[in-house]
Amino acid sequence: MRFFINLSYDGRKYHGWQIQPGAITVQETLNKALTTLLRTPTEVVGAGRTDAGVNASMMIAHFDFCPEVKEDGSSNMIDLVQLRYRLNKLLPQDIAIHNIFKVTDDAHARFSATSRTYHYYLITDKTPFEPYAYRFPQPLDFEKMNEACSVLFEYIDFTSFSKLHTDVKTNNCKIMYAHWKQVTPIKWEFTITADRFLRNMVRAIVGTLIDVGRGSITIKEFRNIIEKKDRCSAGTSVPGNALFLADITYPQELMIEDK
Repeated sequence: MRFFINLSYDGRKYHGWQIQPGAITVQETLNKALTTLLRTPTEVVGAGRTDAGVNASMMIAHFDFCPEVKEDGSSNMIDLVQLRYRLNKLLPQDIAIHNIFKVTDDAHARFSATSRTYHYYLITDKTPFEPYAYRFPQPLDFEKMNEACSVLFEYIDFTSFSKLHTDVKTNNCKIMYAHWKQVTPIKWEFTITADRFLRNMVRAIVGTLIDVGRGSITIKEFRNIIEKKDRCSAGTSVPGNALFLADITYPQELMIEDK
C-alpha cells in the first residue's frame, strides 16, 4: 500500500531534502521517524529536492507499507490519525506532519505531480522576520521585473538558470505563472509555478530578475540570457532562506482518501 504525507518544514537547520553523506537532511529525519514507529525499514520519496536552507510550507512525500495479516484475520494496518499524531511527537519542532492519506499504488510523489509552486520573499528594510526573507535595500523597479517575468512563458529550456553538472536528462520546464506582488510596505512576494523545476532554478531566476529591477540588465538582455543556455550569463543565485515550496498538485484520481 502506498501513502502520501503532507508536511512542512523550516529548512534552516537542514542540508536540503535529499539524503547526503555526513549531513542532516529532512528526508533522513523522516525516514528514521517512520522506521521507528512502523517497526520496519521505511523510506520516503519526496516531490522535490529542496536545497540547503530552503523551506517548505507544503511538501508531499510517499512511502509504502504492507500490513501483515495474522492467522486470526487481524493485521497491523496503519491508523493514519495516530501515525500523524505520533510522528509529530517524535519529529523535531521544525518538521510538521499535516496529513497522511492512502493513494493508488502507482501514485508517485515526484513523477505524478503536475505542477509545483514556489514563493520567494524579498524585503526592502529591516524586520524581525528577516531569517525568512532576503533583504535588498536598493531601489527596484518591480513593474519592470514583472515585464521580464512574462518573457519566461516564451521558453522551455532554462539551462541558464540551472545548477551545473546535475543528473537530469532535460532542462526543459513549462512555466505557467511568474509574478511579483507587494504584500506589506517593505515586503514583496515572488510566486512561480511550473510543471517541474531544475536545481537552483528559482533562486537563479530571482537573482536575474533583481538585475532587471535595479537596471543592470534590460528586458532584451534578460531574454538573451535565457537563449544563451549558459548559467554563467545569468545573475547570482539569491539566498535559500527566503524560498518556500508552497504547493504541489496531483491528478485527483490518484487519491483514495483525502482527509
